[in-house]
Amino acid sequence: MIILSLMAILGMIFIFIGWRIWKKEQISLIHSYHYTRVSENDKKPYAEKMGKAFILMGIGMILTEIVNFVTKTTYGWVIFVISFVWGTVMFFKAQKKYNNGVL
Repeated sequence: MIILSLMAILGMIFIFIGWRIWKKEQISLIHSYHYTRVSENDKKPYAEKMGKAFILMGIGMILTEIVNFVTKTTYGWVIFVISFVWGTVMFFKAQKKYNNGVL
């Protein structure tokens, strides 16, 4: 139960950070080496993709807790894995496209 409560809190933090990155274009919330080679013209789409990836991961964390709490099973972890992997793929695709590589 405590782990799941932490998941919901982390999920809300991820959603908040994702929203700040996407809507407020605060890419400074991401480590600087991730956006050093992003051009000024690409900062808006880069921030959008990175923010959406954070939000997706946060929603997955919250849904994990809801599903596990309601069903009294661990099926919610399937949602967590799917959303986390999907968000990570979104990160890597944005990094490759806008930062010319992952590092």
